[in-house]
Amino acid sequence: MEKEKFEYSREGDKSSLTIDAGKLVQEFNSLPYEDFQGKKKIIEKLFGSVGDDVSIEHNFHCDLGFNIHVGNRFYAGYNFTVLDVSEVRIGDNCLIAPNVGIYTAAHYISPPEERHKTGYGIPITIGNNVWIGGHSVILPGVTIGDNSIIAAGSVVNKDVPKNCIVAGNPAKKIKDITSKL
Repeated sequence: MEKEKFEYSREGDKSSLTIDAGKLVQEFNSLPYEDFQGKKKIIEKLFGSVGDDVSIEHNFHCDLGFNIHVGNRFYAGYNFTVLDVSEVRIGDNCLIAPNVGIYTAAHYISPPEERHKTGYGIPITIGNNVWIGGHSVILPGVTIGDNSIIAAGSVVNKDVPKNCIVAGNPAKKIKDITSKL
C-alpha cells in the first residue's frame, strides 16, 4: 500500500515552525545533564505527544518536533536525529541507541537543479518493544513491527515484520524472535 506523501519546499526563509523547533532543540541540548525535569518540559512542548518515563540524551535534533509522538518508557541515546516533515510514531517500551537517524524526508531524483528546493516526507511508524541499534537509519515510509530488533549499523528501507531481527544495508530479516533469547 502506498503511504501518503507530504510535499515541502526549502525555498525562501525558514518557517517560524522550524525556527521555533530549532530554539527548543538548542535549549534542550544546552541544559545541564542532570536537569531531567527541564528536559522533560522541553520535550513535552516540542513533541506532538509524549508518554510517561521518556528520556532523550544530549545532542538531539529534529525539524519540527510536533510530528514526533513517543509512547511510555521511551529512551533515545546521544546524537538522535529525527527529520520529521511527516509524522513519526514510536510505541511503548522502545530503546534507541546512540547515533540513530529517523528520516521521513526525501528528495526527488530529477531534475538535479531542483533537488535542493523541494522534497517530500512519508510517515514512519515504530511499534511497541522495539530496539534500534546504534548508527542505524530508518528511511521514509518504514513501519517496524512490535517486538523487533534493528541491529547496529542497519539501513532500514522496507517494512519490518513484528517479532524479528533485521540487520545490514539494506536491512534484511536474519531471525524470528520466538521466545526470550
